[in-house]
Amino acid sequence: MSAEPVEKIDELSNPTELKAAEKDRRYVGTKETVSYILYDIAQSFNINKYSDIFITDIVRVGLKFQSVVSFVVGIWDIINDLFLAAIVDKTRTRWGKFKPWLIVYAIPGVILSLIYWAMPITLGSKAMYDVGKLTIYLVLSLVQNLVGSLSGIARTGMLATITPNIIDRTRLITEANLLSGFVEKGPEIIMGLLIDLVNHGKLKIKMSSLYVSAGMFCSIVSGLFALYFAFVAKERVNQTVDKPSIRDSFRSVVTNKPLLLITLSEFLGAFSIGSGVNYYYINVLGLATMSTIVGIPGAIVSPISYSYVPWARSKFSTKTLWIFGSHINDFLMVGVFLVGSVNKNYKKLGAMIPAFMLRETIWMFFWGIRSVIPEEMRNESIDYGEWKNGYRNEGLTGVAKDLPRKLINTFGATIKTIILDKVGYVEGAGFGGQTEKTEYSLFWMCTILPVITSIISIVPKLFYDLSGEKKERMYLELYERRMENAKQVEEMNAETQQNA
Repeated sequence: MSAEPVEKIDELSNPTELKAAEKDRRYVGTKETVSYILYDIAQSFNINKYSDIFITDIVRVGLKFQSVVSFVVGIWDIINDLFLAAIVDKTRTRWGKFKPWLIVYAIPGVILSLIYWAMPITLGSKAMYDVGKLTIYLVLSLVQNLVGSLSGIARTGMLATITPNIIDRTRLITEANLLSGFVEKGPEIIMGLLIDLVNHGKLKIKMSSLYVSAGMFCSIVSGLFALYFAFVAKERVNQTVDKPSIRDSFRSVVTNKPLLLITLSEFLGAFSIGSGVNYYYINVLGLATMSTIVGIPGAIVSPISYSYVPWARSKFSTKTLWIFGSHINDFLMVGVFLVGSVNKNYKKLGAMIPAFMLRETIWMFFWGIRSVIPEEMRNESIDYGEWKNGYRNEGLTGVAKDLPRKLINTFGATIKTIILDKVGYVEGAGFGGQTEKTEYSLFWMCTILPVITSIISIVPKLFYDLSGEKKERMYLELYERRMENAKQVEEMNAETQQNA
């Protein structure tokens, strides 16, 4: 039917025994764990970190038009999310609810990515505001967003149903984040080094050729990883036989308190505005490998940060870990801004490398909490909806969480390009080609501005209460319900086979 049935644990005499037996149960085997890790790698095995520079300085799409495209695609994203979520939530197949969509997405997703990175070849020679060039860029952006939305909805649901055991799920998330970290950042690290070599004349290759070849290579590799996971992974949390109506699905979202708090925090956090560090690193410091250099100590600390996640979860509430993991970077970035604002230090590598390195190292010490807790909270909010309403709607739940943030980000992306234009950023000027005023603007836009514009997102986090006894009771009752639902699925499958 819609998922692999949850195998029944022998009848137990009381809830305590039931809870202990389920706690020790491991559903996801080695092969599937490996596929999950590869899939996690696939999400970040790219050079998307440099996509803003790619579009602005390599493809040479004007900032004014970029702001229009960002706005149009943002609205389109919100609209198609709702329709796609409704379609996915009503899917019931013998392979599951989400697996078919992941398989369907794999090949078109890679093709679209290849077309994207080939734009310097197909469009790069055209003028910055050539109508044909801008039309192709807009259409490609819309189609990429549509396919990406479908993949995102299916991915969110798949990861929430891969195991019914929260201990097993936390283990899986932790292992994936830990092990993938050794591989997934490789492309952007190498790309940063290559950009610096080209900029300083040490590597005789066109910058456009570098972006095209690197982008296409990453697209193919990440696509193969994602396809492997789609074929190997299994859904183990059964969907209800009856499909919830769209009205019921929306109502379940509205009554989901943990989801509403997460959504509100995402919404308020989305007001964060900034240019990102790439514009500053490349155009002011002339060092695209700045991220790699300042991240060296953090790369050592980061894996260690995952080792104490289970301990932290047992000692502190989800609320505490959520607040701390989300906002420690804001506190650290204020320090970086103060250092850079003294004696024009923002232009000096000797001052900014230690400042960013210290910030990165401390931040990476808490990276395990920052990575695992929000992802597990998302899954728990989906489980809460099932507990509260009797059915799961992973698609709409995931969309609802991101919808307000996407709405604000639509305007934020537009505002970002407008601010860049207002501070005098010159497209294609490169290192040393901006005025001193613009250089300082790029610095404060990537340090203090995001902190100021997102600090209010801490308020909803203060009211999160899905922890302790309440969470334990929820999962105990869900286990009993799922066993009953598994019986219904088996009976329905048996009846279908008899009629066939």
